[in-house]
Amino acid sequence: MPVIKPITELRDTNAISEICHKQQQPVFITKNGYGDLVVMSIEAYDELINMNRIDKSILEAEQEVSNGAELLDAREALSQLRRKHFG
Repeated sequence: MPVIKPITELRDTNAISEICHKQQQPVFITKNGYGDLVVMSIEAYDELINMNRIDKSILEAEQEVSNGAELLDAREALSQLRRKHFG
């Protein structure tokens, strides 16, 4: 369940930080009843960024395949990499 707090609660930064770290999810900050900010722990941010990179890589690969890129057999590709890098 998302954590939603009014902007006035940002005065207690320690409490907001504790919520972010304990729940490992963002805290949504509202201003005049509308969404304004998102606060999250560094760990949650890093996870979000890593997932975004993975999603972008998958999308790029899917676009390459749809544009006619050659598909490789996984076992053969790994075998070639092993021979190349490990003799």
